[in-house]
Amino acid sequence: MQDVRPDVWSAELEEALVRIGHRFGRVDLRRQMRAYVHGLLGPVGRKNSWQLAEYAGHRTPAGLQNLLNRARWSAGEVRDDLQEYIAEKHGDPDGVLILDDTGFLKKGTVSAGVQRQYSGTAGRTENCQIGVFAAYATRRGRALVDRELYLPKSWTSDRDRCRTAKIPDDRDFATKGDLAKAMIQRALASPLPIAWVTADSAYGQEWRLRRMLEEAGVGYVLAVPKSQPVPALGRIDLLITQAPDEAWERHSCGDGAKGPRVFDWAAAKLPAIPDFDGDHPTHERWVLARRSLARPEEIAYYLAYAPVETEVPELARIAGSRWAIEECFQAAKNECGLDQYEVRRYPGWYRHITLAMLAHAVLSATSATATAARGAAETVPVTLCPSPWQKSGGSWQFTVPRRHTGGKPITR
Repeated sequence: MQDVRPDVWSAELEEALVRIGHRFGRVDLRRQMRAYVHGLLGPVGRKNSWQLAEYAGHRTPAGLQNLLNRARWSAGEVRDDLQEYIAEKHGDPDGVLILDDTGFLKKGTVSAGVQRQYSGTAGRTENCQIGVFAAYATRRGRALVDRELYLPKSWTSDRDRCRTAKIPDDRDFATKGDLAKAMIQRALASPLPIAWVTADSAYGQEWRLRRMLEEAGVGYVLAVPKSQPVPALGRIDLLITQAPDEAWERHSCGDGAKGPRVFDWAAAKLPAIPDFDGDHPTHERWVLARRSLARPEEIAYYLAYAPVETEVPELARIAGSRWAIEECFQAAKNECGLDQYEVRRYPGWYRHITLAMLAHAVLSATSATATAARGAAETVPVTLCPSPWQKSGGSWQFTVPRRHTGGKPITR
């Protein structure tokens, strides 16, 4: 970003602000929105309403607080504009939608959704709010494109508490997986071109989420726990232990801060289920494992659903793209105040988070304009059996165990 000319930066920011301006019905609201986003991108120590107001030259934060808490505008409509903006800036037919959650440490008990709960951000149980997010990543760039506030049952079962925090009466309890599925459905209906979905094991183990993607014809590479059952074949970790040495291939799953992130990968196709895939399936299911070079005992497991003819390096690339959302979280928190809000009510959370996502999207789009798109991730192949692993047509496949009676393969 240091190499970006001021006129390029200003033009990109202005384009984004004009794009959402019509969502704010009055001139004073548009001015407050512009001041807020300028402040989120400005050299402000802590990006709460007081300091943003001081940066904007306002005597009090009343105008910015009104923007977040009482003014009439829809954060959902601004989110829709943001998705259209990202589709234009980063859209690619091979686009990947990434799902993850992040924690926002908070004091007290009145902020919507707050309670003591596990936060991956802190790595422990803390008093916090949890937001479930979707990011969009391509070779052209990456940005956050959707968000939902997770409400624990301690909140949704107490309607008086919900009304005090301005949580809508129709907002019932939803798991993080349910929130992720809602965001996937919105993203698939948006202008964002999406070929793949990836997520960590908290989401990958949700069979309804996987089924939804398969019915939509969208590929996925989803992390799963080592105890994940694979129909007719057993636990995924036990399947991987049976992989012959030749099944492990060395590939990069994308560039990191220190160069290509290289791991050993083992992958095999699963038998098709005829009543779902039909006679001529367009996609195939896979089991995938990633093994650390430095610590071979560290193995991550994945289930994948990919178009026919997809090869292992592509699956590794999609699995590796999950890190993009972590980079988005870090940049949005460090540069755009994603986690520095002081609003307590439900609408205020969505409004601040959405405007911070817009600010981050401007940074992402400006960076993409100034930097040449990176090439495809480097791959480092290695040389490519009594176990279910068999090689056929250049790729590994699982053979289905046969019953002791009848000799018919198990398909479910």
